[in-house]
Amino acid sequence: MEKFIPFEKLSKKEQQKQNAARRGSWYGLNPVTRKPENSKAYNRRKARKWSDDSTTVSFSIPRGRILMITHLFSCR
Repeated sequence: MEKFIPFEKLSKKEQQKQNAARRGSWYGLNPVTRKPENSKAYNRRKARKWSDDSTTVSFSIPRGRILMITHLFSCR
């Protein structure tokens, strides 16, 4: 029969062993409480993705074409 030693008087290693034996398994469930992120709050990551987006292409229109396009819209 083993002699009873109070938990507080056990060595750190023995305490860790006992704690590990007492712990159960969550079976793949993460016990961390989650909440949805605030959709109205400013998200820096989202803003950065938008500015780094490579699909935005800058283009230039020759000066003569701008005059022609503005003339078409102003005639109507």
